[in-house]
Amino acid sequence: MSQSSSINLITAALQPIRQKLDAIEVRGSFVAHTLCKLIPSRCPFERKIELFNRTILYIPPLCKLNPFYEQLVCLRFRALVYLADQCGEDVTVYC
Repeated sequence: MSQSSSINLITAALQPIRQKLDAIEVRGSFVAHTLCKLIPSRCPFERKIELFNRTILYIPPLCKLNPFYEQLVCLRFRALVYLADQCGEDVTVYC
């Protein structure tokens, strides 16, 4: 089995989960608040380790390695839009 065919197999296997995440509709402020709290606005893995004001080690954001990254970001965005448009809430606390 070649590498490209195994990648296509993995992509095909993950596609139903991606579609389910894309199909989630945000209904209710409790669900929207929960999603905004659970899904971070920035990658929590990015770090800059400094010693005496000099960067020793930089760990880049690794979230894009997550196969569901785009779907989760879109879900969080839909939750923010719901809170702002439907509930009329200030969403700056989640930014």
